[in-house]
Amino acid sequence: MSDFPTRETVSSGIEGLDEILRGGLPASNLYILQGAPGSGKTTAALQFLRAGVAKGERCIYVSLSQTEAELKAIAQSHGWSLDGIRIEELSASESVNGTADQTIFQTVELRLDETRKAIESAIEEHQPARLVYDSLLEIRLITGDSPRFRRELIAFKAFLAQRNVVALLLDTQTQENDRSGEEVDGIAHGVIRFDKSLEEYGAVRRRVEISKMRGVPIADGYHDMAIREGEGVVVFPRILAGAAVGPSKPHLIKSGVETLDEMFGGGQEAGTTTLVIGQAGTGKSTMASLYATAALKRGESVALFLFEERIETFFRRSEGLGMDLRQFHADGQLIISDFNPNEISPGEFGQIVQKAVSGEKVRVVVIDSFTGYLNSLPHRDKAVRDIQSLLKYLARAGVLTILIVAQHGLLGQNVGIDVDVSFLGDTVLLLRIAEHEGRLRRSISVVKKRHGPHDLDVRELFIQSSGVTVVSYNPIPEA
Repeated sequence: MSDFPTRETVSSGIEGLDEILRGGLPASNLYILQGAPGSGKTTAALQFLRAGVAKGERCIYVSLSQTEAELKAIAQSHGWSLDGIRIEELSASESVNGTADQTIFQTVELRLDETRKAIESAIEEHQPARLVYDSLLEIRLITGDSPRFRRELIAFKAFLAQRNVVALLLDTQTQENDRSGEEVDGIAHGVIRFDKSLEEYGAVRRRVEISKMRGVPIADGYHDMAIREGEGVVVFPRILAGAAVGPSKPHLIKSGVETLDEMFGGGQEAGTTTLVIGQAGTGKSTMASLYATAALKRGESVALFLFEERIETFFRRSEGLGMDLRQFHADGQLIISDFNPNEISPGEFGQIVQKAVSGEKVRVVVIDSFTGYLNSLPHRDKAVRDIQSLLKYLARAGVLTILIVAQHGLLGQNVGIDVDVSFLGDTVLLLRIAEHEGRLRRSISVVKKRHGPHDLDVRELFIQSSGVTVVSYNPIPEA
């Protein structure tokens, strides 16, 4: 149970962000949403107001930088309606009440006064529960110096507090004015930052950071996010291992091949991770299909995440070995997802896996291949840390996780990953292939098992249309 008292919150309109905030934004406060142009601030602001409209609250969007037509275009791109949201389209560079007709250049004080009065008048008239102010950049440019800007912001905060308005102020960060929000961080109750970066290849990477949130035990650091058509801003909180709840009593998960189970001392333990390492053609994916088939036949659910082959290819390969899994998939017992390179972030992948495990009684998770997953990411060393958190979550959920790890080249000896992943596996299953008398022979051995006994013998692996067989290995005689 949390030591923090129950507090009143309002939804941000973004489910993943509310999860990071432990329920939502603390009520009746002022918040800053910072980010570069195109990082998703306006879309998130519309989601914030739409969440208020859904609760029957009055909402107002005060825009100094975008027209009402532009806001409606953004909403329409997601299939949203702005009904219930009042849009106040103002100008911080011209007189609101016609004073600009009398002079070409207005003084800073006059422009600030007119802008302030127009905003306060709109708030007094509409009496909103939620407000979006877009953006602080225009006010910062008018004031020209930080002390004056701070005084304006403090006065506006007091005005909103007296009326119990939850306000989200957008602050566009550019290369010219990017000072990490140093003049507003101390004034706002919370500061949310959207980060947008372009890698050398692939899609734009988006992240969110809660750099400040008073009274909330947030998860520090970056969380992956994306902008999706029809959904808007989607946030993927980092996996927390402690959130998983699995079977209290560990049990053995069998493969359906008795001699293979004997190598693991009777079977593999639930809540552990197995690395299946081998060259091309040694049967790595077949091992995954074997455990998946056995679990499905026991009535358990299985989740497979494919990074190198299509779902149809997986089905056909399994059927070639006598394992027909299509009906399990049609019934929803087998969950399969395939991914294209560079289209998914570690945070989103973690959320997909977590949802599959928490929503279904999944007992076996397969990632095929882990090499393909890492190769699709720009920062593989960081991705390994992310996957470690995910594996801890799966372990606490009582899931057997199988990671397929390829090796360099057809007959190479080095693991095809330039970062160390050996510490991830509780168990390591090593597959080999060698030529003898004009025939390729596959071998299988358990080189590591943290929990319980295991067989140290090297055995021969046969993969045929009739199924998978493991027998005592007759070594190739020396020349």
